[in-house]
Amino acid sequence: MRTWFHSWRAAIRIARRDAWRSKGRSLLVLSMIALPILGVSAFDLTFRSSELTRAQELQRTIGAADARFEDANVEGLPILQDPQGDQSDTVEDFTNGNKPWPNGPADVSKTLPAGATVLTDTSGPAKLTTTYGLLTTEIRELKAADPMADGIMKLLDGRFPEKADEVAATSKFLETSGLTVGSALTARGFDREYRITGSYELPSDLKTEQINALPGAFLKPYGEALEKSGLSASDPTTTYLVKKAGGFTWDMVQQINTKGVKVVARDVALNPPPDSEVPLYKSPNYYDYRAAESLKAGELVPLVTIVGLAMLEICLLAGPAFAVGARRSRRQLGLVGANGGARSHIRAIVLSGGLVIGVAAAITGTVLALTLTFALRPLLEEYMGQRFGGFNVRPAELAAIAGLAVLTGLLSAIVPAVTASRQTVLASLTGRRGVRRGSRVLPLVGLAGLLLGGTLAIYGAVVSDKSIIVAGGSALAELGVVAMTPALVGLFGRTGRWLPLSPRLALRDAVRNRGRTAPAVAAVLAAVAGTVAVSTYATSQDAQNRADYLPDLPYGAVSVFVMEEGGRDAATAVEAIDRNLPIDLRSDVSRVNIGRLGCSPWGEEEGCGSYEVMVPPANNCPLWASSNDEDSDPAAKFSKAQRRELAKDWRCDSGGRGGALPVDGGLLVADASLLKVLGIDDAGAAKALAEGKYVSFDPTHVVKDAKGAKDGKSAATGANAGARNGAKGAVKAGDVGTVSIKLIADNKAATRAAELKKEVPGEVKTFTAYEVPGTPNAYGVRGLISPATAKAAGMGTAPLGAYFTTDRLPSSEQQQKLDAELAKLGDAVDYKLERGYVSRYGIVLIALTLFAGLVTIGAAGIATGLAQADAEADLKTLAAVGAPPRVRRTLSGFQCGVVAAMGVVLGSVSGVLPAIGLRLSEERQMRTYYEESLDRGWGTMQDSPPDLPIVIPWETLGALLVLVPLGAALLAALVTRSRGALARRAVH
Repeated sequence: MRTWFHSWRAAIRIARRDAWRSKGRSLLVLSMIALPILGVSAFDLTFRSSELTRAQELQRTIGAADARFEDANVEGLPILQDPQGDQSDTVEDFTNGNKPWPNGPADVSKTLPAGATVLTDTSGPAKLTTTYGLLTTEIRELKAADPMADGIMKLLDGRFPEKADEVAATSKFLETSGLTVGSALTARGFDREYRITGSYELPSDLKTEQINALPGAFLKPYGEALEKSGLSASDPTTTYLVKKAGGFTWDMVQQINTKGVKVVARDVALNPPPDSEVPLYKSPNYYDYRAAESLKAGELVPLVTIVGLAMLEICLLAGPAFAVGARRSRRQLGLVGANGGARSHIRAIVLSGGLVIGVAAAITGTVLALTLTFALRPLLEEYMGQRFGGFNVRPAELAAIAGLAVLTGLLSAIVPAVTASRQTVLASLTGRRGVRRGSRVLPLVGLAGLLLGGTLAIYGAVVSDKSIIVAGGSALAELGVVAMTPALVGLFGRTGRWLPLSPRLALRDAVRNRGRTAPAVAAVLAAVAGTVAVSTYATSQDAQNRADYLPDLPYGAVSVFVMEEGGRDAATAVEAIDRNLPIDLRSDVSRVNIGRLGCSPWGEEEGCGSYEVMVPPANNCPLWASSNDEDSDPAAKFSKAQRRELAKDWRCDSGGRGGALPVDGGLLVADASLLKVLGIDDAGAAKALAEGKYVSFDPTHVVKDAKGAKDGKSAATGANAGARNGAKGAVKAGDVGTVSIKLIADNKAATRAAELKKEVPGEVKTFTAYEVPGTPNAYGVRGLISPATAKAAGMGTAPLGAYFTTDRLPSSEQQQKLDAELAKLGDAVDYKLERGYVSRYGIVLIALTLFAGLVTIGAAGIATGLAQADAEADLKTLAAVGAPPRVRRTLSGFQCGVVAAMGVVLGSVSGVLPAIGLRLSEERQMRTYYEESLDRGWGTMQDSPPDLPIVIPWETLGALLVLVPLGAALLAALVTRSRGALARRAVH
């Protein structure tokens, strides 16, 4: 034991001295190992620091209060909740549809304990005036200066409001709005002015734009002002912070739940009851998110694979560097052997080099991670959008990460250590390299890994639908190719007969010294294979995205919609586009509006309604339509063959054509100019629009009138005819039919009727319809009526926006000016410019190519350095006999280029195959889902089975196969000295 300890201590001292002497090489290897350790350690520190304890979470949500009371909005009916107050459900089961789901407030004030201190916390939106325009912002009425609210908001500057005309703002709001502490703040349509007295932040949400006011100082008068102007204000939500002597127990929380109120209680959350005492956990509607959030063992497989491959890449890169050190120290190692040192001592010295570098990398990476994470904590918090609970250091986790660095260093030095120990003392002292036959076992092991991995990858791609099998098999196959690298390098040597003298010498030298060439080639192979695999997959996915792309508008067209406040800002947005973009044609559009003009879309406020473009029963897809008393799947009554046949029915066509409108039924109110903007050249549609007809792009809305098809007249009763035609197919394009629109005066009553599966009350308006021939792409527009037609039918309208065509795509300057003007209107503007498909993968492919190039040049450079160390005697001899200085540069350049070329060629072949396997596996998954959708009657968005393209990234491969080896060769030639120090050659 004592001998072992002293021998290793001496070996470590020698390794430390050698590492200090070769500072450049040591720094290179240390950096390669330390950088990943730095990244992983910093991530661990950041992740752990961002995790909050339950006590810290409660401080940020309920402050110093004992509980927060919140209305569950179930009309005061009894509820069940979890101890944390995150989930709740009604005691009575409403999922069967026999009763409408309760949706109404409870009187929370009746549940507040007597003698308790209460603080209200009310929130609601408001459109505020800023330096740049309008900004929809959350208004929070909470007495933030009260000790009970301590911890919810952190004051940064100034003070919290103390008067009704004072507010505080989050720092994010001040940054976005351009306002400062002391500025005046106003809201649109509200004549009161407030003074900003301070700035604060929400520790758990630093990116929130929020205004703090005293209770009752803003939201109530603001809502009243909007009501007077005919607009609707969103209902604010109120919770109650409660402080009570003795706090709240689980029994007290459950008692409060019987009144329809949910409670977040500090004592209960910190000391939750057993699961057996929580009735919610026994509810059939409860889903245990706690189990879903636990990390499954299967999810660790990709992580372990990535870490393993990263360590392999570092070992392959660092291994030759240790070999260089061992080769340069061979005389020293020979002296150790000459003085009685055993082979184990030689191995210990070389392994100690890996141990010393590994320990140094572990310490460096860990210290840098601690320092940088602590120093960059404010920036990390801003990026993550929340303040850390503290600087949480887990020594065990950091030690495990540091252990990876030590292990990587030792693994990198194993092969050089074994190689050095096999040198005889005489060969080490005289500088002889000797010749050793390559291992015959390693290529066979590699071949077995290649065959097994290839079989798994093919199985995953062709038989199974598990992409993880393809990925795992590909990784195993790549490891097999890495193990076969020495043998493959030998095969490359047979091509030397066709090369000129200098590259032939370089290739012969690389083949004869496979011990130094193979690791470098393998490192290049691994990096290039990963790059090619990702590039091939990304290029193929890009081709698929291009083929699947559905434009929102014709190329170069523009649309702008404003739904809020009855389209109040629609005209301003339209004029901004007309003023800043190269507009050719403009078509203003409106939407049907039922009820007050200021109603929010689909809102259930008093006097607010909606409409429904009715689909006749005969036009409903049989696979989807169900009767009111039927809860089962409508497709269940059909066989698989019938479902597949019905999927081809025109009524069941769910194929998208692109575009989306923020209006019900895709119905717009506009003139014939909209047809030109959408690229629909149909004189019949323009004529029908002028005649007051409903122009339909959706045949499911049209009821065919058999009589009208003959004489051009329409009738309001065409359901039977529609049923007959529904069985045969769609109505003929251009035939006369009818479309019915139900005007719903009370949205709240309509919602209740729908929940009870009753007919929604409303007045039905019927229009003569014209169906546009063929299947033109109307980009989301399903129906069109003229303003005169809407007025004649007694339907109100509201401005929506406009469509435009452009002479050309706008320049960057024009787009920036427009964005600045639209930003002044707030976030309610829906603006679109159709530029066609834009690839997202261009920068990714460039980055991958650069990464592979850097790794290739680095690995080839290390191998070249090792080759120069071996060939130093030969180079000196060449210089002594009069060889020109450029020979040294040329030979080094070709040595580096040969290593790079071999690695790139092998990596390119190895990388294409897994990408193809993954694409085939994905295609199989999509085909399986496609077939299942047809069998189950779900419908599909495709007319034919999916066929995923596989595209080889020739540009990336060309850059890797030509530019990278050429660049490596030129770089090596440039950095190599033309003349070496002339010395006496060793006498053997």
